[in-house]
Amino acid sequence: MPTTQTSDSAAQDTPALIVFDHPLIAHKMATIRDQATNHRFFRAHLSQIAGLMVYEVTRSFKTKPIPVQTPVTKTTAQQLIGTITIVPVLRAGLGMIHGMLEVMPEARVGHLGLARDEETLEPIAYLNKLPKDLDAGPVILVDPMLATGGSASAALTMLKDAGATDLRMICLVAAPEGVARLHKDHPGIKIYCAALDERLDENGYIVPGLGDAGDRMYGTV
Repeated sequence: MPTTQTSDSAAQDTPALIVFDHPLIAHKMATIRDQATNHRFFRAHLSQIAGLMVYEVTRSFKTKPIPVQTPVTKTTAQQLIGTITIVPVLRAGLGMIHGMLEVMPEARVGHLGLARDEETLEPIAYLNKLPKDLDAGPVILVDPMLATGGSASAALTMLKDAGATDLRMICLVAAPEGVARLHKDHPGIKIYCAALDERLDENGYIVPGLGDAGDRMYGTV
């Protein structure tokens, strides 16, 4: 089951941070964090965790009743309203997409390319490929790491500028600093993560974290 937490600097109006408290996710997180885990198993577990998290992330999605003819009789079932769009932040966000699409293959996928300047730690956009009608339904921003919050904040701004109105974010590991940054820049955005870690180090990496998710996923460490 997920639990609701907020960062230490949060006020009462801080958007909810949903931290998953589930033994299967915790077990897979142990493998993800282990520096001895190779890129094949890292990638597989990242995808599996994302698939497990989708159930709670989509809990607030609205449905409508529709008539259905079963092999036995007519009945009323529920159908999602609107078009779901998943938007990974490249490149690491791609590692979570497969697990999510296994659960909801009907979702569209947009792409945002953001690279972090290693000196300023601020994001630089190099790709923006999104559907034209982002206001047609829920939009899920996907990035394994919420560190300084700079890339996530920039991505959310890009999504809002593109017309998205129903937004939430899913990540693997979050730092309190990143949560606070999103609260400041985008009040009301709900964040879902598998773990809320201790802090950022002097280089802006999450502690204890799991290293660079993109490098570990693609074997470019």
